[in-house]
Amino acid sequence: MVENMRFIPDRFKHNGLFIVMFFITVMMIITVSVTITWTTIRMSEQFFIKKFSITNSKVMNQVKESFESLNYSVVIASNNLLSSGNIRRVLTEEESNAEKMNSFFYMSQQMKHIKSNLDAYEIEIVVAGRNGVNYATERNYWPISDEELRKSVITRNTLEEPKRLMYQYDHRNNQITGLGDGNVIVASRALMDRISGKVYGSLYFAIQESEIRKFYSSYTSPGNNVYVLDKTGVIVSSNQGKLIGKKADNFLSYASGMKNNSHKYIIKNFMGKEQIILMEYLPSFDMYLFNVIDKQTAIGDLINKKEIVLISIGIVLVALVIVFLASRRLTNSLSRLVKQIANASKYDFHQYVCETDTYETRQIGNAINSMLDELHEYVDKLVLAQKQQRNAELAALQQQINPHFLYNTLTSIKFMVLQGGKEDTEATINALISLLQNTIGNVSETVSVKQELDNLKNYVFINQKRYGNRIKVNYFVAQDCEEHQIPKLLLQPFMENSFFHGFNHKPEGYINVLVWQEGDNLICEVVDNGDGMEGSLESNLPHTKRKQQLFSGIGVKNVHERIQLIYGEPYGVTISSKLGEGTKVRIYLPIKEI
Repeated sequence: MVENMRFIPDRFKHNGLFIVMFFITVMMIITVSVTITWTTIRMSEQFFIKKFSITNSKVMNQVKESFESLNYSVVIASNNLLSSGNIRRVLTEEESNAEKMNSFFYMSQQMKHIKSNLDAYEIEIVVAGRNGVNYATERNYWPISDEELRKSVITRNTLEEPKRLMYQYDHRNNQITGLGDGNVIVASRALMDRISGKVYGSLYFAIQESEIRKFYSSYTSPGNNVYVLDKTGVIVSSNQGKLIGKKADNFLSYASGMKNNSHKYIIKNFMGKEQIILMEYLPSFDMYLFNVIDKQTAIGDLINKKEIVLISIGIVLVALVIVFLASRRLTNSLSRLVKQIANASKYDFHQYVCETDTYETRQIGNAINSMLDELHEYVDKLVLAQKQQRNAELAALQQQINPHFLYNTLTSIKFMVLQGGKEDTEATINALISLLQNTIGNVSETVSVKQELDNLKNYVFINQKRYGNRIKVNYFVAQDCEEHQIPKLLLQPFMENSFFHGFNHKPEGYINVLVWQEGDNLICEVVDNGDGMEGSLESNLPHTKRKQQLFSGIGVKNVHERIQLIYGEPYGVTISSKLGEGTKVRIYLPIKEI
């Protein structure tokens, strides 16, 4: 299974052009198909919704006409009441009991005549005078007491606009009488003298909500509902009885949004479903008539979305097969050429590509083969030039012994002679000779670990003779590592840094040189307990570089670059340091025998 997983990327990595072309084409086909399918479904829905809304708008107009017919009948009845002198006299004058009985008789007869204008509807009339006289054609129909009526919001709103016939919602508990459902829409108007403009009472037409519901109940069905709202957002009538009397502010926002809507409908989420909402304003009632239709119920069966989607998927699959075969055929020759080019590095660029297939691939193959010939020639020259350059650089660096080091060392030898220190003088001269021989005389690029340590000990010996033994140097070298080959002058630059920069503040200390083997790697460390540096330098490329070395001319950074030039990037120098505790230099090298 693992082998198969590894095989899949190798199999397809040479077919990048085919994969990109096929992927882009697939995305374009899918995008176009999805767009066309979505547009088709959307346009179909809009078409059916538009036709459906036109039909329902006609129904809404019929319902609106029913409301206007009711309003017309109420207006005629209210005008007859306003023009009745007998009713005005009863509601304004103070009469004896006998006179009142007589007036009430004529008033009841007149009210029956006026109410005949409303015979098509179940409506009862209530009149109330400023003199405290009230009269109702059927008191139980709208069971409100005279005191409640006088203090009600309905009366207050009526008297604030005495010239207007207004419709208001009122709820009464009619369970005692058993009449209606308690939801009453009241048409009210002030009784006002036309000449003097004095208000002498108010009249009320009590209309049961069930009477209003008759206007549209025949047009409703499951998923097709009607709501009548007043201007405060209260549902005053609906085939959904449980919602009557509830606030529906969202309907008011729909109403304001539909005033400038040319389609006369909107689609909104209402009661957890997507609904088609139509609205008509009832100016006489100052109310809104909403028709809310469940979108799925309205057009769900008209558009077979599943069939449209399946057809689109079928078309996409056929197109993908055609595109796959065409793209594969066009890119096969190029993919084979790419595979040959990619494998060229496995054979050190000595395997040439086949110049076959299409004209274009033959020309590319010919150009690549010519390029490989030139590349072989160039690489051979480059390798030779780099080797010569590296040897020249090392030879040049070996000659860059700082004159000050020689001056100071010779001066120290002079003082030793003057002081009669024959043995120290001889030892120092021998150390200097050995140091110069290993540095200048040996032109080899690498030396054994033992030779490098001998050279390092001579350098340390000279410095201790010059500056004293305040800095101790210890050597810990595994015996099996002494003959391993390392670049010449590898450790000396770091020993030099520790000597002259590691103990500027501390009066004394130690420097440990360690060499050991870890697997196939040789590890060399130069560790001191000197002043250290701020922060911690953990890097493959040390940040310390002296402008002038005291002895070899080979700087710390140069050591790192030499190692990577000879052995590659996995090897090199890392430095870690802590202020006040010291510095550790670690050098990673591959193991090289003599």
